[in-house]
Amino acid sequence: MASMLVLTSLVTSVPAQGPKYTDVDLCNGKDRTSPEPQIAGCSALIEVEANNTRVLVVAYNNRGNAYTDKGEYDLAIKDYDEALKLNPQYAKSLNNRGVAYEKKGEFDRAIEDFDAAISVDRDYANAFANRAEIYQKKGDYPHALKDFDEAIRLSPSLKVAWNERCWTRAIVGELQTALADCNEAIRLDPKFAAAFDSRGLTYLKLGRWESAIADYNSALAIDKKLPSSLYGRGFARLKKGDEAGGNADISAAKTVDQNIVEIFARLGLQ
Repeated sequence: MASMLVLTSLVTSVPAQGPKYTDVDLCNGKDRTSPEPQIAGCSALIEVEANNTRVLVVAYNNRGNAYTDKGEYDLAIKDYDEALKLNPQYAKSLNNRGVAYEKKGEFDRAIEDFDAAISVDRDYANAFANRAEIYQKKGDYPHALKDFDEAIRLSPSLKVAWNERCWTRAIVGELQTALADCNEAIRLDPKFAAAFDSRGLTYLKLGRWESAIADYNSALAIDKKLPSSLYGRGFARLKKGDEAGGNADISAAKTVDQNIVEIFARLGLQ
């Protein structure tokens, strides 16, 4: 699985500042070495553009995104609140605040924000995809699939939605359509570790151990510590009679995520 990406907006029409990048460049995330340059750039804009509502809205939103990237969700929500005080109909901040609430585990508040973002912009594919992910986590698979369908209809290149729909279909047993979704996610991005991981789960459910191991190998070549791929590969190896290899993978998965056994048990794999 892979969580939805926070969306950003661009600040424009502010004079260039600074010897290396303008504050606008930094606030727009030009320096991706860490969230700190974006926080610094947006903070500078918020200070110097105190009377420019349009710039302030986007600067608060973008700084909120940087705080979300840092895992400082309360600071992120505070910035999204400031953006929405200035523009209550700013769909991006509604969506992004929903993502921050999701990461905090406050699913109902996240859904409220995604609902509001969709109410403002009925074509907001990422908000549908984000809301679908919450429904998936809550075990409401019919609503999750409906929202993933809409996200993909609105944005057929949204690889995360294809992947998450694959995962959801695998959970509910729609295995052939799940494979088709994962195949499309991988076609869109051949280096998408989460899509190989989701297809590996689908192959586990189909009892195709060799295919599952091959996909988990691909996922782990991209992200060597992906716990679901370590555990899934271990599960498949045990099914093939490779006790040493299977147990080694499962032990490694538990080291990364202590809850991984429970997660797979809920998927019917134990």
